[in-house]
Amino acid sequence: MEFPISGIVADPLFLALIGFTVGVLGGFFGVGGGFLAAPMMFWAGVPMNFVVGTDLAHMLGKSIVAARRHRTLGNVDLRLGGLMILGTIPGVELGALFIERLKEIGNIDQVVGVIYVAILTLVGVFTAWESLRAIRMQRTSKLSAREAISIPSMIYRSRLLRIPPMIRLPVSGVAEISIWVVLLVGGVTGILAGMLGVGGGFMRVPLMVYLLGIPTHVAVGTDLFEIVFSAGYGTLSHALKGNVDILIALTMQTGAVLGAHIGAAATRYFTGPLIRLLFSILPLVASVLMLLQIFG
Repeated sequence: MEFPISGIVADPLFLALIGFTVGVLGGFFGVGGGFLAAPMMFWAGVPMNFVVGTDLAHMLGKSIVAARRHRTLGNVDLRLGGLMILGTIPGVELGALFIERLKEIGNIDQVVGVIYVAILTLVGVFTAWESLRAIRMQRTSKLSAREAISIPSMIYRSRLLRIPPMIRLPVSGVAEISIWVVLLVGGVTGILAGMLGVGGGFMRVPLMVYLLGIPTHVAVGTDLFEIVFSAGYGTLSHALKGNVDILIALTMQTGAVLGAHIGAAATRYFTGPLIRLLFSILPLVASVLMLLQIFG
């Protein structure tokens, strides 16, 4: 099938399958799934600037479905999500401007690909190490899933998290934390969203768990709520710059909606450390896919 906006020919069933796959994974792990969808779209022949903008458009609809499901499960902290959005929106615009600069230079595929691989590998390796450590602590010390997260408890005592003004996050069980740290998490992941065409969840979920001390299930649901806004703004920004193929996005969305429902419902059957361990596999898989495309 020909997609005239981006000027490519691709199998619509393959695109729908990409949407379904990242829908399931996104609903389960609380990520937009862009870090997996983007390499797969690039592998299918979609130009990188259209990968970035179109993936954000597809992510928007899927995240709305998954966030609503998590809201009914009580896994969404609206106060935390709303504050992160304030940092995310400016970050998305900075990332989108960076993509425009790379388009002018002409080496967008190589630069974005290398950034993808470096960040995904780091996130995957660290999360795997921590989650295995947490599972071992649970088994040997009979700790709860939250108590087994030793790294957040150490960082949480840091002076960086005590800079006023302070806020309370009762839904997340956080008694007091600096508003600046929440905005920083939103800003950093917003830049990644606009620059890499992802929702930023592959970084935001670990940062919420390890830096802010948010329980894994709440981090998953809140991230999906935040992605609705960051992906929405990113879609608009990239559409105005001519980087969105709406036909590809709608094709992927046909599979993504069903997948998001399935993934969100499945989280109730897994503990936080196990979710994080399974999550760690995804960035490593996406990194390999991107390496194969760059050097294949």
